[in-house]
Amino acid sequence: MEKLKVNMYAGGLNIEGQGVGANFFEQVDLVKKIDSLDITINGKNPKKYDINHFHTVNPSFYFKFRKRKINVCYVHFIPDKDDGSLKMPKWMFGPYKWYVLKFYKKADEVIVVNPYYIKDLEKIGIPKDKITYIPNFVSAEKFHPLPKEDIDKIKEEFLIPKDKFVVLGVGQTQTRKGVIDFAKVAEENPDIYFVWAGGFSFGKITSGYEEIKKIMDNPPANLKFLGIVPRARMNEIFNVADMLFLPSYQELFPMTLLECINVEKPFLVRDLDLYKDIFLSPYLVGHSNEEFSKLINRIKDDKTFNETVKKYSIDIRDFYSEGHVKQLWEEYYYRIYNKYSHKH
Repeated sequence: MEKLKVNMYAGGLNIEGQGVGANFFEQVDLVKKIDSLDITINGKNPKKYDINHFHTVNPSFYFKFRKRKINVCYVHFIPDKDDGSLKMPKWMFGPYKWYVLKFYKKADEVIVVNPYYIKDLEKIGIPKDKITYIPNFVSAEKFHPLPKEDIDKIKEEFLIPKDKFVVLGVGQTQTRKGVIDFAKVAEENPDIYFVWAGGFSFGKITSGYEEIKKIMDNPPANLKFLGIVPRARMNEIFNVADMLFLPSYQELFPMTLLECINVEKPFLVRDLDLYKDIFLSPYLVGHSNEEFSKLINRIKDDKTFNETVKKYSIDIRDFYSEGHVKQLWEEYYYRIYNKYSHKH
């Protein structure tokens, strides 16, 4: 049999520091390793391909769906009133939500990066047998532990103290990511060094811009904002940290956590429902800034507890391994190709 021709549509890939772009490149790099697939990115003629896979919901892509071809859409988010990524006028949110859901419904099949979304998609009329969950993954070639001498050099470059316990936060500096709580916890723990990697990927229209900008301009002495770090250097940033602290109020599927577990670091997150669906083994959660502080200090001071939480990361990493997710993608593309045999 000839190779399956799969065309990947994605926009906004030049915006640094946002997870959907990171996920796109990881997924494309992975499926390119599957010998039975022929992968194209943003091919101009959708009629040429067996499967058109839409990663983003750009309006220009809406008109590229073809009746005689298989159209697959990635669901990275469900628009809701509590999204909190962008400041959007109330009158604009209704049409925006209508368009995104219409885009999803137009596809033959949808893929969710988080099983948490399946029930929401069923509510808008997408049958369950057209929804598939395939988890994100992060390449171990790009994210892995580094030797101590390399870590010391990186700390020197970024002016991070070598004698301090380092807590890392990663993500766009927006309200839903919990940046304000991250800064408050830093203030409460002056003997620990806190670092945030990420910035205003969407500029002044970012939710919480004014309040967060004030903190970034005048942070506590033990908190450093690195700004947007090129993805090629993020492995180094994870390696200089002793743990990851992600106090987000809402997440889609945090690539940050997958990067962290590949580097074998302990992590602490807020207790969100979506994590219960994507992490099938234990992980460490907190519910308040006070609890976050206690747990961070326990990881710092209690070696046995530190090793336990680190093992949580290693156990999760095994499920999200490259080999496992690669197999899921190959099986998926061939399954839907055969399912829609009337289209070819």
